[in-house]
Amino acid sequence: MSLTNYQAMDPNMLYSLVNTKLRNEYRDLDELVSAMELDRAVLERRLAAAGFYYWPELNQFRGQAPQ
Repeated sequence: MSLTNYQAMDPNMLYSLVNTKLRNEYRDLDELVSAMELDRAVLERRLAAAGFYYWPELNQFRGQAPQ
């Protein structure tokens, strides 16, 4: 599945898809957004609105903000 419509995608589906891509294909969020030509700020805002925040040390989005 592609992230081309990430701005309109269901946030739970987006969360799952982004984490899968981070785990299997990209070493960090910067690499993912660069390779897929996404706006990182828009992606993070969209996921934060659903309660998901990027944890760089884990290279994944989680259901709580990093400490």
